[in-house]
Amino acid sequence: MAKKERKEKKEKPLDKMTATELRKYALDMGEIDGVHGMNKEELLVAIKKVKGIKDEGKPVEKVSVRDLKEKAQAARTKKLEAIAAGEPPKKVEILRKKANRLKKRTHKAA
Repeated sequence: MAKKERKEKKEKPLDKMTATELRKYALDMGEIDGVHGMNKEELLVAIKKVKGIKDEGKPVEKVSVRDLKEKAQAARTKKLEAIAAGEPPKKVEILRKKANRLKKRTHKAA
């Protein structure tokens, strides 16, 4: 009774594992070839395929480039209005960053 029993560790969810942990897990399964040449996403797909887990994935929001450009233009006009109204520089900076983020999203959406 002097020794404490060690609790068994619960298995980590696959999505939370690192690439190294996934490689080790895949090697232990023994049914997947080319484990060391795969990245994390490829390992997840291969392991889920072997285990028979359906991958729903994250829902992808479809955004049109035109809508993003309109929002970016609106943010730029708000920024100019804020400058003309004498708003604090912090608010102007926030509007500038918002417009820049929207512009970057147009590149990704294209």
